Amino acid sequence: MSKVHYISGEQLTLEQLALILEQNYSLALSEEAEANILKCHAYLQEKIKATDQSIYGINTGFGALYKNKVSPADLEQLQRNLMMSHACGTGPEVPAQVVKLMLLLKVQSLAYGHSGVQLQTVKRLIDFYNRDIYPIVYQQGSLGASGDLAPLAHLCLPLIGLGEVYYQGYRLETKHVLELFSWEPITLKAKEGLALLNGTQFMSAYGVYSLLKAGNLSHAADTIGALSLDAFNGRPEPFHELIHRIRPHKGQQETAANFRQLLHGSQLIQQKKLHVQDPYSFRCIPQVHGASKDTLRYAEEIILTEINAVTDNPNIFPDEDVILSGGNFHGQPLALALDFLAIALAELGNISERRTYQLISGSRGLPEFLVAEPGLNSGFMISQYTAASIASQNKQYCTPASIDSIPSSNGQEDHVSMGANAATKLYTVVHNVERILAIELLNAAQALEFRRPLQSSPALEQLVAQYREQVPFVGSDVVLHDYIEKSIAFVSRWQKT
Repeated sequence: MSKVHYISGEQLTLEQLALILEQNYSLALSEEAEANILKCHAYLQEKIKATDQSIYGINTGFGALYKNKVSPADLEQLQRNLMMSHACGTGPEVPAQVVKLMLLLKVQSLAYGHSGVQLQTVKRLIDFYNRDIYPIVYQQGSLGASGDLAPLAHLCLPLIGLGEVYYQGYRLETKHVLELFSWEPITLKAKEGLALLNGTQFMSAYGVYSLLKAGNLSHAADTIGALSLDAFNGRPEPFHELIHRIRPHKGQQETAANFRQLLHGSQLIQQKKLHVQDPYSFRCIPQVHGASKDTLRYAEEIILTEINAVTDNPNIFPDEDVILSGGNFHGQPLALALDFLAIALAELGNISERRTYQLISGSRGLPEFLVAEPGLNSGFMISQYTAASIASQNKQYCTPASIDSIPSSNGQEDHVSMGANAATKLYTVVHNVERILAIELLNAAQALEFRRPLQSSPALEQLVAQYREQVPFVGSDVVLHDYIEKSIAFVSRWQKT
């Protein structure tokens, strides 16, 4: 029987999200969340009946059309029109795992009871999530302000029987899936379309996905970096506690401590060294990896605040008897954090590629390109080219999206965050860094074999043994693509401990 996560007013944590996704929890609303949704919806309906004042997005047009009043008889059509007209996404499709997060995060935001939606609307989103019905959403179209309008329109089109979805591996028109489950399309009430489309769940979902991967990649970078250090016959002194006590950045201290633990018991690290210092890509690992860890913490704080917030507009406060129009949909906090996270992850890739370069350079008694007969064999030469190419692409993707803004809606929406572009760029950087680290692992494990019979630490030898079940030692030239792909799969399964 499936485990259930109850959506409530409690704050979602990154650990909870990882558990929900990894163990395939289903979703349900808590009694508190249901009560909040019902209370807010009832309040809004009474408010509409009791006033003839213009309330943005409820009985007016949207954006620059806010000046246009809409008659009570047309309020439902207004919301349906909004959903259809805003479904302007294009480009590549959003990956299913991100769409799944978008559904979860949209439900979380609506469940606080400040959006005015019907209970059945939220429950239908939960049905989609629980039955693995994933609306087809496109990556391009959001400016990251006024919410992620185009992506969220595509996410929510299936509520009204429009759009397309993936179900059991098939791409289907929504109407066929509704028929399959004997569901009627939702008739949107006042404010509902706006509540569904305003919000930052596209950016946030990419942010959560990337954060979960980033934690694992940070741990992988330390472990693979330690293996490279030992295989390169590096020195232990740069990881000494005293060095980091006098420059006490938290991430730096954590990284140095990780390396001391990872290298404990290594015969290689205890060898007498002929060289006085190592290149920066080894010697400065605590400072570089540590700075990225600190950035991950910052990004986590911002993203967790966002996913536990109400980000549509206007906001409804039944207890205070007030409806306020503001800008909680603006993605600036996310845009900056997503850009920064991409830069921090790219740096893990940059320094990893440099370690790969050092390993194949023929230094420290290792053969050129890590092969027994260089010349006849090219060995691992071109694997470094591949890592360098990917690292260079990351630098291009790390140009900040958040420094840009283009006015829209006839100047009414005159500053936007471009956080959606930051989000999709980050997704690419995350997977690029995974590939770069996998190539370093391929080279480090190969280099270690040239140090035999000396052993690395028990922890690192165990890692190499597990890796060797997938990727063998290379004695002469082979098609390295296959081993790189297996290495990427190995790193992608990495779990933060």
